[in-house]
Parts: sequence; C-alpha cells; structure tokens
Amino acid sequence: MPIEAKPAPRRNIADLLFSGLTGLASFTVIVLILGSWRRSCGILACCPEVRLLPVPIHRGVEPVKQVFGAASTVYGTMVTTLLALLIAIPTAVGIAIFVTEIAPNFLKGPIGAAIELLAAIPSIIYGMWGLFTLAPLMAKYIEPALKRSLGNLPLLEVLFRGTPMGIDLLTASVILAIMIIPFTASISRDAST
Repeated sequence: MPIEAKPAPRRNIADLLFSGLTGLASFTVIVLILGSWRRSCGILACCPEVRLLPVPIHRGVEPVKQVFGAASTVYGTMVTTLLALLIAIPTAVGIAIFVTEIAPNFLKGPIGAAIELLAAIPSIIYGMWGLFTLAPLMAKYIEPALKRSLGNLPLLEVLFRGTPMGIDLLTASVILAIMIIPFTASISRDAST
C-alpha cells in the first residue's frame, strides 16, 4: 500500500506577518549601515587629517605626536582572550560533565538554574565587580604569590612584570573567563544531553 504524502501545513497569518516584519527590519539595518558608511566616506574625503583606515597596527598611541596606532590594543585583546579561553573552557566543560554525568538528580536542577542565572548577568556588572573586588585581591594576595612562584618561567614572565597592581592582563583574563564560563557550561551541558 503506497504511503500518501501529507499536505504541507498552512502558515498562519501571524507567522507570515512576523516573517515579513523581521525581513523588513533586517533590510532596514543593512540600509542604515550602508548609508552611514557612505556618509563617513564623504567626511573622510573632506578631512584628510582624520584617518581611520588603514589603522597603523605597528605603532602605539602617542597623542602628542598625533599617532593613534592599535598595536597595544590588539596585543592586549589577543592575550586577554587567549588566557580567558584557557581558563574558561576546561572549567565550563568540567561543570557540564559534573551536571550531566556525576551530580545526583536533585542537584541537577538547582545547578542548571544557577548557571543560567549567571549567564544573565550583564557584563558591566562583572566588570565593576572585577574592578572593585577582584582587582584589589589580585594585587594584594594572588599576583605576588604567582610572581614569586611562576615569575621566572619563559612564557609566563610577561604576565608578572612590574609591580602587581591588580589592573592588568591577568585580572582582565580572569574576569573575562568568569563571564564566559556560564555560557560555555550551559552550551556544553545542552550538547551532552
């Protein structure tokens, strides 16, 4: 007996309206971006002293000489991101494995809810917490101990140069890792179930 194909379900008028509205909003954003870019090209053409592209990556920032390079910013971003990922990924995967495989059933719900709540905290709150709470702790206790024990290692000496002030690449990496962990743990947990 041949299997009859079911007719395709009819789309609801609300779904069609929502799809059209979403498409129009997306198209509007693209038009606004292109318009802004075109206008900025006109401004840059009339004012040659304002140069945005190409950004001189090889130079630092020297406002007196009117040199606004991006080398220090790019370097800081790359190192901070790499360190944050090295801290966050193993921790988040460990949390996900614990929640899905090891934790008893009565703990899975509360731990999952806590992870979701941590993911909902805005990044500015993490940043302020890091500046006012974590940075002094890093400067007073953690960084001096790390400098004494790991400060002479070839690759890690970059992190521990100078006086430990708590406002540096290591502290920024730890704060960024704390921000990344809930998202990564949640995604890893969902992928493993």
